[in-house]
Amino acid sequence: MDALERIKQQVESNPVVIYMKGTPEAPRCGFSLRASQALAATGLPFAYFNVLEDPDIFDNLPRYADWPTFPQIYIDSELVGGCDITLELYQSGELQKLMEEAVARANTAPS
Repeated sequence: MDALERIKQQVESNPVVIYMKGTPEAPRCGFSLRASQALAATGLPFAYFNVLEDPDIFDNLPRYADWPTFPQIYIDSELVGGCDITLELYQSGELQKLMEEAVARANTAPS
């Protein structure tokens, strides 16, 4: 499976996913730190992928949704954006709502 297919599978099989430098427990850049903290602050589950551990994902993710930087946050298979957008959504309360809806849909979807 090529990198773009793997990204598509990851995005579609997780209601909320962040592609970041490092992990939520050990972020490797400030933008990844702040974005993952905003996701974690909702108290809802999310998946993450460390782009530094997979050169194919690192090289191809910017092409997947035509977004050049990391982190990238996807909710309900749609690109939400990067750090700044995620923080704005968190501060407005919209991130909580989007994540709750995505997680609820995933929990009620047929297997």
